[in-house]
Amino acid sequence: MTDTVFLSDADFDRYREFIYQESGITFTPANRSILESRLKEQLRSKGIDSVRNYFTSITTDKEELKGFLDSITTNLTRFFRNQPHFDALEKFVVPELINKIKKGGASNTLRIWSAGCSTGEEPYTIAMLLTEILPPSWKFDILASDISLKCLMSAKEGLYTDSKIEGIPQNYLSKYFDKVAEGYKIRPDIHSRVKFDYHNLKHDSGQRGLDVVFCRNVIIYFDEAAQAAVINRFWDAMAPKSFLFIGHSESLFGMDTKFEFLKTEWATLYRKSM
Repeated sequence: MTDTVFLSDADFDRYREFIYQESGITFTPANRSILESRLKEQLRSKGIDSVRNYFTSITTDKEELKGFLDSITTNLTRFFRNQPHFDALEKFVVPELINKIKKGGASNTLRIWSAGCSTGEEPYTIAMLLTEILPPSWKFDILASDISLKCLMSAKEGLYTDSKIEGIPQNYLSKYFDKVAEGYKIRPDIHSRVKFDYHNLKHDSGQRGLDVVFCRNVIIYFDEAAQAAVINRFWDAMAPKSFLFIGHSESLFGMDTKFEFLKTEWATLYRKSM
């Protein structure tokens, strides 16, 4: 096998069409080099001598496909990333949801989905925050999902090096983490509140009645049609008068969706009002 992977135009089209079909992720000529780089790593690790042989492998073996999709995703995250979102969650969204649920006579439980959770910093941040602010009689369930099995394994372990804890307030760090030789490990009371599961946003999650969905810096990798499909699946998964957080560089503007744009004192987000 040569040291570099070169995709012919036909191979590039074949791969990017298949990736789009299976995940909604879009590769354009501008980021073709990223795909070639990831393929180079995969071929070397698998001992496969050509991109065409590898294509046969990922189209016939579902586990191989999962590994490939894992390899092409970008997983950048940190604790309390985009603090204004968490301010809005604490000071606007949670009070609104508590008031709604009280009026409706439903059980005192908030249901949250962290879609595209990467290595777990986002759902653990949400869990710590809700533990701090919810009244004692209230509970919460957090589902955290990702297309990267490697990231999910790391998230489930809940172990973070010293460089990964930047941004965590000192009172949270001392209260919700244990210092260990390798860094900091999330404590069991928070770890147990988050359920991690593999999910490809190309498909319906099967979730219904969710109060909050976080899907930040994920749909930016999709084209307009795939973005709309994902957002509409979120709509189906969410309860009336629920809330959607997307990345600060992402927008539903111009998209055929029923979500209502909402500007709070702290951050912008979206609401399912019906």
